[in-house]
Amino acid sequence: MYLRHFSLREAPFSITPDSAYFYAHDGAQAALNMLLVALRSGEGFLKIVGEVGCGKTVLCRQLLKTLQGECVTAYIPNPDMGPDDLLMALMQELGIEVSPRAGRRPAKRQAPSRYELLNTLRDCLLQHAQAGRAVVFCIDEAQAIPLATLESLRLLSNLETEKRKLLQLVLLGQPELDVKLSRPEIRQLLQRITFSEYLGPMAAHGVPAYLVHRLATAAVSDATDTQVFEPDAAQLLARLSGGVPGW
Repeated sequence: MYLRHFSLREAPFSITPDSAYFYAHDGAQAALNMLLVALRSGEGFLKIVGEVGCGKTVLCRQLLKTLQGECVTAYIPNPDMGPDDLLMALMQELGIEVSPRAGRRPAKRQAPSRYELLNTLRDCLLQHAQAGRAVVFCIDEAQAIPLATLESLRLLSNLETEKRKLLQLVLLGQPELDVKLSRPEIRQLLQRITFSEYLGPMAAHGVPAYLVHRLATAAVSDATDTQVFEPDAAQLLARLSGGVPGW
């Protein structure tokens, strides 16, 4: 009834992150521009930090969508795992098949060692580099990465040729990520991050256009009325939400 009444295909204000609803307000566009320029310049380690609900996941998906056909991409939405598991997840994202090695007994197979996994990953990355393809690895909710796994990411960033990085990493997380990166035991990782951007709340003046954008994206047709919110109502939403779309 709700959708029919407003001539909508789907709920326009669902909290599910969908790149179709990406709204390029000043902060989001600045963050996306930074990521695209840095990645296209070959930078190895990038970071986006923002509060809960400010649109980091939607930004990440928009980045992956923009890079489609231009780069090989890998995406991990839940990085709360050990170094070996994260490495395996990355390899799975890149379509790398990992075969168990033969054990001492003919019938027994063993998991590959980390050394073997890294060699297999490096071979794959070299093949992409030789074909002129950059490989971008995006990690969402990066504040959840254990310290040991963060250190393993630093080591992954060492994969390079004389001219370029074989793997470019993008971390997206809540402010707790900065707290974690400031710890002295992983200070070397912080030094590797060449570009960083803060994704903050939307400016109040941008909220009315954001509401129209969401309604237009969900509309059945161009004839759907997207001027649903009166100016006073839009400004009240901006004030009560603090400009955070996810609140």
